[in-house]
Amino acid sequence: MNPLVKTIEDLSLNAWPSHQIEIYDGWLLRFSYFYTHRTNCVEQIGVSEIPLEEKLRYTESVYRKWGTPCIFKISPLLDASFDTFLEHNGYVREHVNYNMVMDFPERMNLKPGIRTDVSRFIPSSWIEGLFALKGTTNVMHRQVVPSMYRAIPKETVCVSIHDGESIIGTGLGILDRDYIGVYAIHVRQDFRRRGLARAIVSTILMNGKKMGASHAYLQVVEGNTAAIRLYESLGFRYLYTDSFRVKKLC
Repeated sequence: MNPLVKTIEDLSLNAWPSHQIEIYDGWLLRFSYFYTHRTNCVEQIGVSEIPLEEKLRYTESVYRKWGTPCIFKISPLLDASFDTFLEHNGYVREHVNYNMVMDFPERMNLKPGIRTDVSRFIPSSWIEGLFALKGTTNVMHRQVVPSMYRAIPKETVCVSIHDGESIIGTGLGILDRDYIGVYAIHVRQDFRRRGLARAIVSTILMNGKKMGASHAYLQVVEGNTAAIRLYESLGFRYLYTDSFRVKKLC
């Protein structure tokens, strides 16, 4: 087991609370009305004693009751045979992510160059701005997600860029141990390719260092070449890939 991969997986789990959680024989069943794969999936956190077939039937019954697909997160921490087991049971691979990390240099000078607004808490206006950037219209998501953000148990760095009264860019840093996690990087489509994402990430990293971080991590969807190049230019390097196995339940 790669200890750094284990650390990043733990930090990622801490960073994103789910609306509901059930622990079942070493599996963590997470549910958030299918807002994201990450907050609506099964993650393995302990040793299993119950046979896999029995566990799978029970888990599927729980997600069927919740009215969402059954999703399992697949990371290098799991034995490859489990991924094969899910595939044989009708689960398809979705949402592949690159996990990237960086170590802060002794002297780090990432001046944003663009004005960014920073808060140590998450304002309602920031969440509404994020909804607008993502096109979130689902009524349940708009009701539940704000409480999920406010339930984050770690210190945060909430970053936004405005055009007048409108939020045109967002980012969120989550401090855990000596790592700052980079999340929720979104820029309005008509303002892209102007350096806003770089300014947001740079602001998170600089504030993270002031708060005691010496490392950073993030996840980026496979194939998002522009974002990967941006993160590499800031000092991030690829560490590992994770993905999700998904089965729609009748």
